Amino acid sequence: MIMKDSSAIASSSSRWIAFVVLLVGAFLPPLDFFIVNVALPSIRSDLRITTAEIELVISAYAVAYAAFLITGGRMGDLYGRRNVFLCGIAGFGASSAICGLAVSPSMLIIGRVLQGLSAAAMAPQGIASIHTLFPEHERARALGIYGATMGLAAVIAQAVGGVLIAADIFQLGWRVIFLINLPVVAAVFILGIPFLPCTRGQNPLPLDKSGVVLCTLALGLLIVPLVEGREFGWPWWIWLMLAVSPVVAMRFWRHEVALARRGGIPLISPELGQSPGLQLGLIGILFFYVVSAFFLTFSIYLQDALGVSALMAGMMFIPCGLGFFIGPLTTSHAINVFGRFVPAIGMTLEVAGCLLLSLCIALTPAGECPPLEVVVAALGLIGFGQGWALPTLVRSVIDRAPPGGAGMISGVVSSALQISCALGIAILGGVFFSLADPVHSPASLAAAFSVTMLCIAISLIIAALLSIYASSPRATDGSRFAKPRA
Repeated sequence: MIMKDSSAIASSSSRWIAFVVLLVGAFLPPLDFFIVNVALPSIRSDLRITTAEIELVISAYAVAYAAFLITGGRMGDLYGRRNVFLCGIAGFGASSAICGLAVSPSMLIIGRVLQGLSAAAMAPQGIASIHTLFPEHERARALGIYGATMGLAAVIAQAVGGVLIAADIFQLGWRVIFLINLPVVAAVFILGIPFLPCTRGQNPLPLDKSGVVLCTLALGLLIVPLVEGREFGWPWWIWLMLAVSPVVAMRFWRHEVALARRGGIPLISPELGQSPGLQLGLIGILFFYVVSAFFLTFSIYLQDALGVSALMAGMMFIPCGLGFFIGPLTTSHAINVFGRFVPAIGMTLEVAGCLLLSLCIALTPAGECPPLEVVVAALGLIGFGQGWALPTLVRSVIDRAPPGGAGMISGVVSSALQISCALGIAILGGVFFSLADPVHSPASLAAAFSVTMLCIAISLIIAALLSIYASSPRATDGSRFAKPRA
């Protein structure tokens, strides 16, 4: 329910301008998550950043974004979606400036945390506003474009980053990947004031502030030790944080259950625990999106082991982007042929690409470029498989939402994807940097990358098996929720 007449807004001739504003809000968060990968070697040499701090530059953004996505959506219900979107985009611009002007690793990491928080306020307002802007017969098209924009941002980020760094605009070097956001943010903010609809939930209950604190604390106690433990030599306080994390997570869940029983609206509905298929699907997502660690480790391998430029490193991801673009275009036909097995088949293709790339690099003499045609084929498989697996896996989970809970499940799935990103960077990034020697010799980087790709392949196999079981009649029979659609 909304407080402003949606039909009046939907019939307005300005809705497409508002839609473009929302598309930029969907494009920036994934773009700024992935774009830093090709800039990491430059950042390391300029700021003298450690490997643990490199991982934090990426995972700090992902954790902040994941922990506050659901909160950001609730804030839109409470305070108005246009207001929260504009605050989020303004904060994103300010935090981008902090990152671009950073003079120390700590300043850059703080800026990335603030970027993640701002993105979490901005991004959830898009889908809710689309339902207000467009009549029902145009809504599916708008939502499809919106989802494609988010996916496109993730796969072209590396290429965009490489082009920007190579252009060396105003001799800013790596800083341009953050400072380029400022004119974009200014334009979006100016256009958003007159064109975005001001809608909110009808009589929304107060935000679950205790749930926000407990959820964020549980994630922080898990992610920070995984990122920093190796750098500090695994002292006792690292192990203490890891031990306390599940305790806080359990406290969070009990709080959510108690709040729901009192008639409040928890951050995550306890009804999630009543669908075995939904639980398995979410666990599968946690294993699935650790593939994000591939973008980080492959970029470092290209630049440090092979000595390619940031521009060429970015261009190397184009086959992956093309595969991701083509994959979703064929999913409807794939579903007609393979049904509920499409996510697992997509992940199997990704596994094949990971194994092919790992074997190719392992057999290539250190410091030499592996056969280009093999690398292109492997990257194409990874991208195409991701294009099949990601949308179908997410949809299969969202379709198991409890009645009236699709919006909440969407937020939970988005958070699960970002948590998986953070865990992938922390755990698999830790594997990569542990195997690479301190001077990043070509031989050690090649070996580290090959092992990391094997770890990613194992995670994808687990995710594929979970997706099959989650969609099986055994997992869905007896559930009080609707079974997933084909």
